[in-house]
Amino acid sequence: MPTPYARASQAAPPSDCSRVPRTLGSALAVTVLVAVTTFLAFAGIAVGQGSTFRVALEPPAQLDPAFASSDAEIAVLNAVYDYLVDVDGDNEIVPRLARSWNVSDDGLTYTFELAEGVSFHDGTPLRAEDVVWTFDRLRDPELELPTSDLYAIIESIEATDDLEVRFTLREVNPFFLYDLSDNHAVVLREGTSDAATAFNGTGPFRVEEYRTGTRMSLSANPEYFMPGKPGVDELELIFFRDQVAAIDALRGRQVDLVLRMPTPLFQSLQGTPGLEAVSVATNAFDLVRLRADRGPGADVRVQQALKLATDRDAIVQVVTFGLAAPGKDSPIGPLYGEYFADDLELPPHDPERARELLTEAGYADGLTLELHTPDTGDRPTLAVVLADQWAQAGITVDVIVHPESVYYGDNLWLEVDLGITGWGSRPVPQFYLDVMLACDAVWNEAHWCDPEFDELVRFTRTTLDEAARVEAYHEMQRILVERGPIIIPYFFPQYGVIADTFDGFELKAFPGRSDLAAIHPR
Repeated sequence: MPTPYARASQAAPPSDCSRVPRTLGSALAVTVLVAVTTFLAFAGIAVGQGSTFRVALEPPAQLDPAFASSDAEIAVLNAVYDYLVDVDGDNEIVPRLARSWNVSDDGLTYTFELAEGVSFHDGTPLRAEDVVWTFDRLRDPELELPTSDLYAIIESIEATDDLEVRFTLREVNPFFLYDLSDNHAVVLREGTSDAATAFNGTGPFRVEEYRTGTRMSLSANPEYFMPGKPGVDELELIFFRDQVAAIDALRGRQVDLVLRMPTPLFQSLQGTPGLEAVSVATNAFDLVRLRADRGPGADVRVQQALKLATDRDAIVQVVTFGLAAPGKDSPIGPLYGEYFADDLELPPHDPERARELLTEAGYADGLTLELHTPDTGDRPTLAVVLADQWAQAGITVDVIVHPESVYYGDNLWLEVDLGITGWGSRPVPQFYLDVMLACDAVWNEAHWCDPEFDELVRFTRTTLDEAARVEAYHEMQRILVERGPIIIPYFFPQYGVIADTFDGFELKAFPGRSDLAAIHPR
């Protein structure tokens, strides 16, 4: 899933993620240098403390990095492998395997110096050829990977020395460093043929045992190249299909950290002795979308009827207890600063006008729809609230809840006529436009294509004129409000709760990218 979470963020003081990253525009020429007891018994997991850290996650469905998308899947990748560059809590690009880089004056050539003394878990030294092979795989259109469009802008990648790699672009892309930090882009050993099962990374933890659907046991990589990491000897990833069971395990001290949870569960844990509740503001959102290429959704009047029948203010209060930031049917949220069109007004909630539009579209007797949603976060609650609101406009909704792994893993979310998708927070808004809303986007789940919008997507991807980009982003938001088939009622906060016997936890806007290697006993 793209939680799209591939896909999954907030409550207390939000972190400062609102400023435009320094890597845009003038920074192109900069060189960056920076030297439940039964379940647990079945799983064979001991209840203890010390240097073992236990994390509750949903079961991963796909662990080939090219296809992984859920928080659990990305958390595994982040622990076992390394990215070329990473994004910190302030939305800034920071080194990982690449210790320094330089961008040519024309913005087309990026040269990276790799860290010395890095080895894969099988003992093979990291070479520039591994980076070349990894990104050639991710961009190969014949492999039909979800990343092929993202990296289509790359003209060539070459190893210019044992620890130096050069990317040459077809056209300028001011967001290219962020693209290199994409969730899928962990570096694999050249020639890897079993990426979903080999787990041969350079990362802070080595996989010792993996019981599909139950747990993954990892040990500290004693030769990890980043000083002071990892901070624990053992990492246990324990997989729960039920979020309430995961919270019960945390309360019983059978796990030490839970990432992602519905708002009511998070609130119930605040003030619990021995636990620390953490929240962070993000651009993550729940997307309600109607397929625009067939059925009722092919009529823009039906799309508009759903929008008019949706009371977003009520949704924010009922579903997120007022903790989320209101949305305006666009993935560009307030945390993106001036990119967000805060003066754009949505049409007021008007179920009677929605009913009139449905009559004009040929549904005088009402419209019946199936609304599909994954079972995680606040999405099932959102689905029920929407069904209640839409009923006032003559829209009958049958809510169908799926396990998250099924909803995303089988690409059901791309096929259903009406669905709710959780999209994780990304450091720059261009990601959503390129992979979710462009006509040929790999995750265009609404199957929507608007030529004017598409031209703006291409423009914002390549222009170095920041003022023009801001104007174009605002225009795209207007188009989505007027004729887009999507509803984004809020940008939700992300939550995490950790045992107070550990320090070093920084919750990331995309929880799966939180650095588990930085956590250590208090």
